Amino acid sequence: MKLTKIEPKFVIKHNPRIGLITLASDFRIEKDFNNVIYGKEIDLYCNRIQSYNPLTNEMLKKMADKIPEVTKNILPDQKLDCVAYGCTSGTIAAGYQSIYKKVNLAKPNTKVTTPITSAINALKALGINNLSIFTPYTDEINQSVINYFKIEGGIEISELSYFDIASDLDIGKVDPEHLFDVLVKKDLSSSDALFVSCTALPVLSIIKDLEKKLGKIVLSSNQTLIWDTLNQIDYKNKIEGYGELFNN
Repeated sequence: MKLTKIEPKFVIKHNPRIGLITLASDFRIEKDFNNVIYGKEIDLYCNRIQSYNPLTNEMLKKMADKIPEVTKNILPDQKLDCVAYGCTSGTIAAGYQSIYKKVNLAKPNTKVTTPITSAINALKALGINNLSIFTPYTDEINQSVINYFKIEGGIEISELSYFDIASDLDIGKVDPEHLFDVLVKKDLSSSDALFVSCTALPVLSIIKDLEKKLGKIVLSSNQTLIWDTLNQIDYKNKIEGYGELFNN
């Protein structure tokens, strides 16, 4: 038998690489990322992090301990352009700087974005100072969300309504049609915009219709996270169908 050795030729240039850390229990966030970046020269690589129920600040902070290990296993020994940490309340509990440092232990010199910090960036970009909030969380987590927006973003919160769900798995099972019916009834007369928190809620696909019905800008955890991630990798093209934010 004849054996022939052939020299391989390797790709030198590659698409921007996004690393997504998603909760082990999250049904939604990967779908939302893939729907927005579909057909674009952007590569998404995901890994899941252990999550704990019931949702409390202590449990959410504990989850962040796994970030270096989870990040390291996204394309081991390869450079990522940006890592998106897919937990809104988890970022508040652990702190952005802690998350940034943990990611960079595994992937030095990597940009990092999170749902809550991206939401504040979006609010600043849109010139929004007064916000209405909807969450699926318990009151303990809600108070942390309110305080974060006020202290870190200087945002006034006019009102907050919520489902009072203590399990990530249950949050992911919320019916999007029911969620739309709930959100479209909100009184936003005292607010400049609505922010819907939690990466597990099925919000992204209904944002465009919500904005039409409510006559206000609607933001969500996944929407702002994706928007900020694209900014971090210098993707400048407008994206249709997922809210006014992507036209900014």
